[in-house]
Amino acid sequence: MKKFAILLISLCLIISSCADKKADKNKDSTIQKTNLDSTTPIQTKPAKDKKEVTDVYFKANGTEPFWSLTISERMIKLKTIGDSILTPHTIPDRAQDANIKLYRLHTEMAKLNIQINHSECVQVSSGMTMPYSVTVDYMKGRATEFTKLEGCGKYNTDYRLHDIWVLETLNGHPVSNAQFANKLPSIEINSSNNSFTGYAGCNNMNGKLFFEHGILRFTDIASTKKMCPNNTETEFLNALKAVTKYKLENNRLWLSNPSKELLVFKKVD
Repeated sequence: MKKFAILLISLCLIISSCADKKADKNKDSTIQKTNLDSTTPIQTKPAKDKKEVTDVYFKANGTEPFWSLTISERMIKLKTIGDSILTPHTIPDRAQDANIKLYRLHTEMAKLNIQINHSECVQVSSGMTMPYSVTVDYMKGRATEFTKLEGCGKYNTDYRLHDIWVLETLNGHPVSNAQFANKLPSIEINSSNNSFTGYAGCNNMNGKLFFEHGILRFTDIASTKKMCPNNTETEFLNALKAVTKYKLENNRLWLSNPSKELLVFKKVD
């Protein structure tokens, strides 16, 4: 009887030990899982910017029938109801002092002629006025006659211009505060509505932008009339009015015309 009692006690101790080891093992597993969860990064898909950047610089559309046209650095795309034509980008011919641009495109599948005229155009569907009238003639597949489309369009101003810029050089020479009344000239460009405001070195100013692909002009420039002797504001304003081209690089805006570099601005935060 005594031997049986000893055997029973030993058996209970063995069972208890196994249970403790199992509990410890489960606890270790839980701790490891918790640590893994706390240190392993959660993989998520990056959020898409609502305003995704594209290289499309001209858009046009029309109705009766509905159609749309986009021109980018890479291709020209005409889309109609149930069909589309894609061709490589080409440089347009210019007529009438560049107020009219003509694209003549011919592929194995289609022929496409596009005329963009810098004249106001009223959209039939919305009644909105746009700066360019557009005519498209296309022929695809086995068609023997061109289909003609008419509508309105506009250029997309380079979004990178949308910022505040402070003058660094004027007509090839570095500038300093001493050349102006209080501080260096600056411009704030709003590319969404093609306008700008700024400080010309003595007076405040504002105006509009004329933008086409590769072309930038500052137009309708108006300023206050405060007199500031011994400053370079007039030279600055004359240079701004002469701008026809731009370049963006290394947080700087280069403004020039075919003759020379006129102005260099630095982007400010």
